[in-house]
Amino acid sequence: MIDLPYRGSGPYCYAHSLAMMLGSDAPEIDVLETVTGSPFGMQLIGGSLPFFDAFGWDPDLGIGEALDALGWSAETVSEPDPDTAFARLVESLAAGPVLIGPVEMGHLRHQPGMTGPIGADHFLVALAVDDESVIAHDPQGYPYARIPQREFAAAWLAETVAYGKPHTMRTNFVRHTVVDDEAAIVASLPRAIGRLGGETAGGLPPGSLGNGEAALALATRIEAGRDPDLRGPLVHFAIRVGARRQADAAACLRRIGREDAAAVLTAQSRMVGSLQYDLVTEDDTRAAETLRKLAPTYEELRRTLTSS
Repeated sequence: MIDLPYRGSGPYCYAHSLAMMLGSDAPEIDVLETVTGSPFGMQLIGGSLPFFDAFGWDPDLGIGEALDALGWSAETVSEPDPDTAFARLVESLAAGPVLIGPVEMGHLRHQPGMTGPIGADHFLVALAVDDESVIAHDPQGYPYARIPQREFAAAWLAETVAYGKPHTMRTNFVRHTVVDDEAAIVASLPRAIGRLGGETAGGLPPGSLGNGEAALALATRIEAGRDPDLRGPLVHFAIRVGARRQADAAACLRRIGREDAAAVLTAQSRMVGSLQYDLVTEDDTRAAETLRKLAPTYEELRRTLTSS
């Protein structure tokens, strides 16, 4: 099979938002996604919500880790009081754009089909506030989106998002060290190795599983057909973003001469990507078989990354 880096649409909201904030000094999006740490693992949150991202990871952590690896810093503020948060946002916008998130995507009604909370996290970049609305670049595909303040406030509260704090924003992005892409990729690997080995920062819901255990448990759930709400999150989000981030990480590891680890990530990307058709067409037996083949590759990736 040809190994060709993927280019196209996909739900990289936090990476694209971060790229907008870093401006002309931002690396390519595949590097940004990789140094967030997301591609290295799998997790089944609470034993039922699957993500093809690192065990114990979330985008809030990933943004901080990417900034650290790339030689940047930013001021992160989470304000419980909505009036204070909006006042701080207005003040911050006088100095430049503001990275907003996590927010609850379901409250963003400029996105077709969104009518209320769905438990989906999202990130965007605020550009202006007036008496009625917030104007933002929404990396879901909506430049200069106008969001009524009431709906923006409900989204920004993030009370139905599984991580993060209310009204989180990032400002004052400063590049304190010039770090090339290859050095940033190398700097991100120790955390990746730890998460592939089961290390987490704590705070996961009971029953959460990581990596190979997560893949095997998900295979059992899919095969049993007892989770009617499981298929939607997989086919609309988790598979799309998971296969892409693994392919991007493979391309990045080839840049630093880690062909061995890149080959494992490419194999993972092919397996995760193949799940899309099977789950959409409800070929659950084949999907479960793929997940069981995927399970041992996480330990294989950890060993490969640790070997040099």
